[in-house]
Amino acid sequence: MAANKVTQEANRKRAGEVLERLMETYPDARCSLDFKDPLQLLVATILAAQCTDERVNLTTPSLFKRYKTPKDYVAAPDEELQEAVRSCGFYRQKAKAIQRACQTIVERFDGVVPGTMEDLLQLEGVGRKTANVLLGECFGTPGIIVDTHCKRVSARLGFTKSAEPGKIEQDLMRLLPEERWTEFSHCLVFHGRATCQARAPQCSRCCVRDLCPFPDSREGKKVAR
Repeated sequence: MAANKVTQEANRKRAGEVLERLMETYPDARCSLDFKDPLQLLVATILAAQCTDERVNLTTPSLFKRYKTPKDYVAAPDEELQEAVRSCGFYRQKAKAIQRACQTIVERFDGVVPGTMEDLLQLEGVGRKTANVLLGECFGTPGIIVDTHCKRVSARLGFTKSAEPGKIEQDLMRLLPEERWTEFSHCLVFHGRATCQARAPQCSRCCVRDLCPFPDSREGKKVAR
């Protein structure tokens, strides 16, 4: 059997074990953004770019109360919408992206947020990460959500060698059954926030330390693959 096939099979087994442990450690792992429908989640994910979910969740209650449909966002005066999302940072760009996305929804999709990857990618401010969030949370279509935590944790676990989100997504999709992609993504995000942090990873208390090559590589030990 080829060495790369052995490695891939080993990684699949290890990914399954990692997921089980992360699910035990973070039983409430889920999308951290508050929303009630696909439009609200779309807007929230656009606002979450380079902003914390906590800050977005403080901003959206009043926003969602004022704007309930794509047409409401399109009709909103620019300065009014910018002020409504100011606290999330980059508010001019985000307000513009929201309005343009909603304009497309109105013009091409009869005012309804679409439920396929192909259609979602037609919306301003929507890349594969945002589309996978929407598909997994609102449309029952599992996907790998490659955010900054997913990138960092999956690389440290040795599940990908790429820094390119699309390639990372493909690498992780090969490790687990499709129905587990979304929950795996949420678990990686929760682990990245709580333990496998960027600057000070808490390897000594990590629930998957024995399944991860990263702590040994940090300590200068030779890592067996």
